[in-house]
Amino acid sequence: MSSTLVLTVITGYFLLLIVISYFTSRNADNATFFTANKQSPWYLVAFGMIGASLSGVTFISVPGWVADSQFSYMQIVLGYLVGYFVIATVLLPLYYRLNLTSIYTYLENRFGFWSYKTGAIFFLISRTIGASFRLFLVAGVLQLAMFQDWGVPFEATVFVTILLIYIYTFKGGIKTIVWTDTLQTFFMLFSVGLSIVLIAKSLDLSWGGLVDTIQDSEYSQVFFWDFSDGKNFFFQFASGAFIAIVMTGLDQDMMQKNLTCRTLKDSQKNMFWFSLVLVVVNLMFLSLGALLYIYAEHHGIAIPTSSDDLYPLLALKHFDLFAGVVFLLGITAAAYSSADSALTALTTSFCVDFLGFEQKKGQGNKRTRMLVHVAFSIIIFLVIIVFKNINNEAVISAVFRVAGYTYGPLLGLYTFGLFTKRSVIDKFVLPICLLAPVLSYVIDIISKQYDVNFGFFILVVNGMLTFLGLWLISSKKPTTAPS
Repeated sequence: MSSTLVLTVITGYFLLLIVISYFTSRNADNATFFTANKQSPWYLVAFGMIGASLSGVTFISVPGWVADSQFSYMQIVLGYLVGYFVIATVLLPLYYRLNLTSIYTYLENRFGFWSYKTGAIFFLISRTIGASFRLFLVAGVLQLAMFQDWGVPFEATVFVTILLIYIYTFKGGIKTIVWTDTLQTFFMLFSVGLSIVLIAKSLDLSWGGLVDTIQDSEYSQVFFWDFSDGKNFFFQFASGAFIAIVMTGLDQDMMQKNLTCRTLKDSQKNMFWFSLVLVVVNLMFLSLGALLYIYAEHHGIAIPTSSDDLYPLLALKHFDLFAGVVFLLGITAAAYSSADSALTALTTSFCVDFLGFEQKKGQGNKRTRMLVHVAFSIIIFLVIIVFKNINNEAVISAVFRVAGYTYGPLLGLYTFGLFTKRSVIDKFVLPICLLAPVLSYVIDIISKQYDVNFGFFILVVNGMLTFLGLWLISSKKPTTAPS
């Protein structure tokens, strides 16, 4: 595929996003940017959230990850269903009842000033790192497909990638993203479906034969029971439930989309349908991963050193031209559907949680919001460059590993707030939340010496340590704030 064709496809795609941005951001103010004026149709949010939840990490890393982990990722996905049920029945009613713009405002109502800031800080750290990991993937694909042929350095590719996000989100914010995510989810799913069809055709397989080939392969094992294995079912299922709760229900990025729905009932319908469809879509990605390895083996194609490079390599170098074009649209859409909303959520959280303004229409606040938007764009750029120099594992593994340490304190804070009536010594909350990840890391290291591998379950351990720490600095004096 020529670099000129790649540039043409990417340019056309982003022109389409900019057109959508133009129509969705007319007469936009801070309320539009933060909440889309609470006018988003639930089905539009649900469909768009599929792309935002999966992102470029799932699009690239999950298929490549199959060689090392088989279909064990489905154990996590099944756990998601439990987590999403908790979000729909516990967290969403709370957020709508308190009419929140930033979900971390709840922590101030429940515990106090320092608890509120602690929750917001951990979100900013978690989402900045997560968004950077995801954008790292799409920048790498663009580098492989186009920029390296022109001698453009990776840093310049990253800069262009982030600049494009800024251009179509800086004005309309979450209202624009609800609509662009819908388009991006479509391109992502179309790309995966087309890739499966092309591989089946290349291997001369019927649909029944395709299923049998996957089932008979070495990649199709779903359930693992060995406790010394990080893929153990009980650890991964529980991890999936808690990952869903923290990375969706306690994440400003994902909840900001839900809170744009008109009513709580609409938001809950969005969550229930989204969770069911997500199981099917993840199974598609894992099936694609098995087929990619089978395809490479069948055609004598060398497997790249990094598993994240497998799908891009086959799509851009070995599939036909149309499939390559659709893949580019798919990976670009997948990565941007997550990263664009992350940039908006980071801006929202910082403006509301640290600058103290909520949906004010004054131009001063609007200018400040735009400056914050620029600042987070720069921060994400710098994190990507650092990550490029230290990464040596599948990005999806890195995302969940980091989430275990950065989202754990949020899990502990919200669990303590929702399921106890105790009050805490607010000034000690931040030290507790900083200490819990450190202790979790030490426990993880020690446990491996005894053939116990927590894997992503370290998130739960982290949350439990935070909960215990909060209990130690709490009293029976009831809080007067809503819980």
